Amino acid sequence: MEIHELCKSFGDLTALANVTFTLGAGERLALLGPNGAGKTTLIRCLSGRTRPDSGSIHVEGAPISLAGVRDMLGLVPQEIAVYRDLTTRENLSAFGRFYGLRRRELRDRIDWALQWTGLQDRAGELVGTFSGGMKRRVNLACGVMHSPSVLLLDEPTVGVDPQSRERIFSMLDELNSDGTSILLTTHHLDEAQARTDRIVIVDKGRVVAKGTFSQLVDETIGRSRMVTLRIDRPLAAPLPNLTSTTSRDSTMGICGEQSIQLRIDDVASQLPSLITTVHDFGYGIADVQVDSPSLHHVFLHLTGRELRD
Repeated sequence: MEIHELCKSFGDLTALANVTFTLGAGERLALLGPNGAGKTTLIRCLSGRTRPDSGSIHVEGAPISLAGVRDMLGLVPQEIAVYRDLTTRENLSAFGRFYGLRRRELRDRIDWALQWTGLQDRAGELVGTFSGGMKRRVNLACGVMHSPSVLLLDEPTVGVDPQSRERIFSMLDELNSDGTSILLTTHHLDEAQARTDRIVIVDKGRVVAKGTFSQLVDETIGRSRMVTLRIDRPLAAPLPNLTSTTSRDSTMGICGEQSIQLRIDDVASQLPSLITTVHDFGYGIADVQVDSPSLHHVFLHLTGRELRD
């Protein structure tokens, strides 16, 4: 899927401004941004629910407006879009028919979906009686009954427990291993960091960064580690920072605090000298914490606010 200079406005509000990125074949791509950044509008444009003002969307080289191209897309919305008063099998059958499946092909896809979701023994039960995680699995299965080559996922794990999240991602991994390209929006930055190949971050309708997690780290906050030393008593005065490469006069720690925090570039070579310095000034170390760069740090660096603001 190729998105090129996509624009969309609602009156004076610019929702999308020249959004450009690609989703490669078999790729898992995370679409991130604060609330109001334009993610929902973008998903609606990609799925054909909203017409962009300008720009282009191509799927496997064909414009999305061409007849039959949207059939290559699957959409799983954030809101659970299944029939509560139908059974699992009846929901799968209904959505399969919506996508044009009939007879043997429909039966085979229903059997596959029940196995894929692990709900074979719940096939005859009403979906309205299911837990949130089980409803999410049925919701996901209904969105892929037609075997789409590109799957658009809007917050597929919102409101579910960790076990259900893991099961849903195992299902997505299986789809992806079979060649399905996946575009995922999520508020769980750990999911985006661990479960996708590349990341696109949008803010105020514009793409502010895109690339692999490693690329985003290198382009923003860098690979230094944040080190926190918890000491055995409050600091009487700041200590000299012997790990600093910028100033011989730099210090570490705040008078009266019982912890010291600073960034270091090389844990192996700098952490031992840091600990020695603290010991030489008569302080004992109760705990050491080393934090690697995370997508959360990258996100805040780029957008300046928490994801749910």
